Amino acid sequence: MKNIIKKLMVAFLGALSIVSCGDDFINEAKPTNGVPVSTAFDTRESANGVLSGIMRRFRGQFTSTDAAGVNSLFFARTVKGNDVISDANWYQFDYENDNREPTYRRTNFSWTYPYFMINQINTLIKGVTESTKLSETDKNELLGQGYALRAFFYHQLVLEFSKSYKLDPNFPAPPIYKDPTATPAAMSTVKEMYDFIVDDLTKAVSLCSTSRLGKSYVNKQVANAILAEVYQVMGQWNLAETAAIAAYGGNPASVLDASTYAAGFKDYTNREWLWGSPQSDDQSSFFWLAPHAFSDHRSNGYSSIYVNSDFVNMFSATDIRGGVGAGRLFNLKNPSYAPTDYRYYVSNKFSFSFSSHSPIIRYPEMILIEAEAKARQGNEAGAKAVLYALQKNRDANAVQSATTGQALIDEILVERRKELFMENGVEWFDAKRLGTPMVRTGNHRLKGVNNVTGNPFYLQANDNRFFLKIPQAEIDANPNIDDTVNAGR
Repeated sequence: MKNIIKKLMVAFLGALSIVSCGDDFINEAKPTNGVPVSTAFDTRESANGVLSGIMRRFRGQFTSTDAAGVNSLFFARTVKGNDVISDANWYQFDYENDNREPTYRRTNFSWTYPYFMINQINTLIKGVTESTKLSETDKNELLGQGYALRAFFYHQLVLEFSKSYKLDPNFPAPPIYKDPTATPAAMSTVKEMYDFIVDDLTKAVSLCSTSRLGKSYVNKQVANAILAEVYQVMGQWNLAETAAIAAYGGNPASVLDASTYAAGFKDYTNREWLWGSPQSDDQSSFFWLAPHAFSDHRSNGYSSIYVNSDFVNMFSATDIRGGVGAGRLFNLKNPSYAPTDYRYYVSNKFSFSFSSHSPIIRYPEMILIEAEAKARQGNEAGAKAVLYALQKNRDANAVQSATTGQALIDEILVERRKELFMENGVEWFDAKRLGTPMVRTGNHRLKGVNNVTGNPFYLQANDNRFFLKIPQAEIDANPNIDDTVNAGR
């Protein structure tokens, strides 16, 4: 059987002939006319067209409603936690923490989609590197974007298919492909993968410009933001702090805008968004956009996502991110439901339409990474000041933290959940990187009995269900990987 990577190469080469030229380098590129393969890297405009085609695949349906683009990777993580409740609908098996076997759709999507993207990006990097017609400046800016994007998708792979960096850096990780090749590679290790990711991102930061085609593209700030997330996982707090500050500029007031928080999280031109994915009408044949189509009960979507009552109660009455009632971020689904019913609360955070945009990274995440990094390095005064800058922006009655030690770090982690609710699976991300359990409380539909050991809906600390098994299709196709790879997973 042919290797999956070879199949992805064929898919990309077929798609390259219809990838569009972008607009000029200061405007958002929109797919229009085709770029012939033979001249794809002759000019900056045609190379931008290839890049635009790659960015287009961040959104849209990849194989099914719950296997779309980056938003599906993020939302599958979101529903595994405590803050969100899923009805029996799309993502229900992720919610049950039972969607990780080698032949399951989630496992195949979470492997195949990042590799599909990586193969396109490797083709971009190779084409730009070998071009004899692009200027050195154009090459550097294009390569910087390519390295950052490749690192981003490899980070998704190692998060999904390996134990955490903290738990076991020698645990097997997905294969690393540096070139658009049909030759199957062996598994790497978590450390090898993170070394490669950091190397790519370090190059990206040095090569990228601060300008870009639009907010769906990578620039120096976005590369630093991805690097901050990676260093956060690795526990390299001084480097995480530096990268986070470089990503948002170090002045919280300059990137926060409380007045837009309740605008529906559907427009990536919002000042608080660093990196987002816009949608277009021709990509909107399916109700696939997560979390918007699933959590917005005011629209013609799935209306299958509810909010844990314990999470709702974390917010003060004056916090713009919470509150119950008209014009607030939470509502009662139906007053006839009892508070113990899982359908009691719904969220108004995301507004769904076929043109709604997806957040990938927002500036507040960088502010909170800086706060956590400072706290873990012993600079508690600095951590409290940064944390308070965000809290005060969100709640006029906020009071600066008086906690210290682990209590301060816990407060920052709770603030991450409150600020990044349903955006990127932050609760799952934090539990995995820190080796903490995911306990289900409140009015969950599937909570189990007292969260006892072995409960199918409760992720214990460092639970194997924090990562997926290697797809059977890859095992069958790749002679360097056999069935033993899933032993103990």
